[in-house]
Amino acid sequence: MSSEEEKMDVIVTGSIAYDYLMTFPGRFAEHILPDQIEHISVSFLVDDMRRQRGGCALNIAYSLALLGERPRVMGTAGQDFREYRVWLEQQGVDTSLVREEPDLFTASCFINTDLDSNQIVSFYAGAMARAGELSLHDVPGVREVDLVVVSPNDPRAMIQHPQECRELGIPYLYDPSQQIIRLSDSDLRAGLEGCDMLVVNEYEFGMLREKTGLTKEQIYAAPARACVVTLGAEGTRIWAAGQVYDIPVFPPARIDEPTGVGDAFRAGLIKGLALDLPWDLVGRMGALAAAYSLEHFGPQGHAYTLAEFVARFREHFDDEGRLDVLVH
Repeated sequence: MSSEEEKMDVIVTGSIAYDYLMTFPGRFAEHILPDQIEHISVSFLVDDMRRQRGGCALNIAYSLALLGERPRVMGTAGQDFREYRVWLEQQGVDTSLVREEPDLFTASCFINTDLDSNQIVSFYAGAMARAGELSLHDVPGVREVDLVVVSPNDPRAMIQHPQECRELGIPYLYDPSQQIIRLSDSDLRAGLEGCDMLVVNEYEFGMLREKTGLTKEQIYAAPARACVVTLGAEGTRIWAAGQVYDIPVFPPARIDEPTGVGDAFRAGLIKGLALDLPWDLVGRMGALAAAYSLEHFGPQGHAYTLAEFVARFREHFDDEGRLDVLVH
């Protein structure tokens, strides 16, 4: 832990990307024939498309910076990253561990969202394909790091970084989510069984069970600290130290676009751990951070001060004064 008790030295690994966000004015389910799913050929005419700053690692880091942290991002970006880097540094994100690849473009994520917030996503790796060339062993002072976040990234990096964390004795948050489909069962088991925390959504949890062959109980018990499963509108469930915590959603003022909501949730979760809060408050910090993202277009379209965050938290949740440290 850093000299300031409420802060953590966090390295966030994962994708660095531009998001191309599209809106479909209908419902995907109405245009997919279940009996023809093996021969699917569907085209969706979208209403609009906007390019936004994105990437799981940078989405998490951005919300962590809003919450008063100075996270370090480790990953690979392309020749078009320079402006993005300047903007991130201005927001309080340390990009010194990001390597630019002059012969490639930054990864691109194409996300189509329907009226029910269902999403169809395609991802082009670009410079991210070289993320596995970066090693935690090369980071100065790495053994003093409090937490490494392993979020969706090039598969080679997602295998390598958990292994390096175990070698270095650094706790890591394991977030395989979108890359569960690309990782082998043995790779997923290794990442899961050595992690400090697992954070996935309900669907990803099911995929993890199917691919690894592990039971629900085995997955709950695998992380050293906690297993966290987000349940959409039903909130979040946390298994930690033999206890189960059901965390409600924070009611959003409006719903704009869901991309990056899970990343913002993870940032709130990490900040709650930095404050050494009990799990019910840690989960609620994640819920509010997620609500801010849900209310704005794009994964980095939201902003708030720490005072605003605390005041809004207290509109629905009781922190018994424990968030005063954020304001003072």
